[in-house]
Amino acid sequence: MTSAALPQAHPDRGGRGWYRRNEIAITPWLFLAPAILFFMVYVIIPIFQSFNISLYDWDGLGEARFIGLGNYSELLDDRAFEVSLWNNFKWLLLYLLAIPAGLFIALFLNQTVTGIRLYKSLFFFPFVISQVVVGLVFTWFYDPTFGLLNTILGVFGLGPVNVLGDPTLVTYGIIAAGLWPQTAYCMILYLTGLNAVDPEQVEAARLDGAKGWKMLWFIIIPQLKPATFIAFVVTIIGALRSFDLISIMTNGGPFGTSRVLSFYMFEKALSEYGFRMGYGAAIAVVLFLIMLCFIAYFLWSMYREEKGGR
Repeated sequence: MTSAALPQAHPDRGGRGWYRRNEIAITPWLFLAPAILFFMVYVIIPIFQSFNISLYDWDGLGEARFIGLGNYSELLDDRAFEVSLWNNFKWLLLYLLAIPAGLFIALFLNQTVTGIRLYKSLFFFPFVISQVVVGLVFTWFYDPTFGLLNTILGVFGLGPVNVLGDPTLVTYGIIAAGLWPQTAYCMILYLTGLNAVDPEQVEAARLDGAKGWKMLWFIIIPQLKPATFIAFVVTIIGALRSFDLISIMTNGGPFGTSRVLSFYMFEKALSEYGFRMGYGAAIAVVLFLIMLCFIAYFLWSMYREEKGGR
């Protein structure tokens, strides 16, 4: 007597079968889902909320009054905003010096010479210390009474210079302080990129007679484009959100000449100057749009180069 064969469930039917068919495509998204959720909640949604708040006159506690583009029109006549915007462009221009400086330090540290580990540790040190510590160290360095800068100038018979108290020098002094750890960060990016340089291309270039600047420009730097892109993006973001050093070293002074947009936004929105959340949000939107323009340009440049290379 033969028993009736039990019906077999088709492996592709039901939810379990569908997941198995698409497991390779779905599994990475399951791992990314928590990060995407946090990114949406803490980055994307606040960006749109900032755009919305910038259209209101609001002190953060009472009732918000819709004023449209009133905050943006006020920015056009705000002298402090103009100074902050101009200082941000100074930061953008001079902060980019960290990229070539980091590259040349990385090229030096990529060699096998005596004591290279000690050199790497010394150049890596600024990256691991807090920006607050950097600000304090450079504040002491610039001090007109006992600072090391004026001690060195005194050896050459030059008078004391109050860098942080001079409206024409203060921004450049703070930028110099910021370049110290930023150069170390770019150096780390390029050291990582140099490990991925194809040695066969380097050897072929040497056989063709390339060396020195030609080797660097035509062989090494093209292979460092991914590291250069990350260095540009991180340096631009660092220049535009340069809040901590200014807060520690000058608190926006003297006479507000060292303000940047991020610090001015804090003053207007959260400090004792008035809790103007809508006006602070308008400054934040301008800062975000400037940052977005630069990053979009670099993304488009990389996409065009990759598309052209295919």
